[in-house]
Amino acid sequence: MSDFTLHPRLAADTLLITDLPLCQVRLMNDARYAWLVLVPRRDDIREVYELSAADQAKLWKEATALGKALMAAREGDKLNLATLGNMVPQLHLHVIVRHAGDAAWPGPVWGQGSALAYDANQEAAMRACLEECLTQSGLG
Repeated sequence: MSDFTLHPRLAADTLLITDLPLCQVRLMNDARYAWLVLVPRRDDIREVYELSAADQAKLWKEATALGKALMAAREGDKLNLATLGNMVPQLHLHVIVRHAGDAAWPGPVWGQGSALAYDANQEAAMRACLEECLTQSGLG
């Protein structure tokens, strides 16, 4: 695996959770949503098609397995998976569990109000939830 450098904006907006075989799993620091960001640990990749076929398969497996487990844990209504690197060119995949009636429902979470940073107790609870999700998904 090549040296990996995380874009400064992703570093500032997210909290490190763990490394999977391909992706770094990061928690968006916005307690309004169960929102993960998966960042393939490959330098100079902007688009999914720039990954090898094997890495594309790993990205999808990691995102869907983790998303499925998080949907069950958080009793979500919809799972949003998206790559929208307009502000951050580095390839990253958003994995967001949505609930009818959440702060942005039914629209996208981007640009809706201001992020509500996790407090210490919320962050600890979310980390525990994610640890269980990683185990349930077979990724942990």
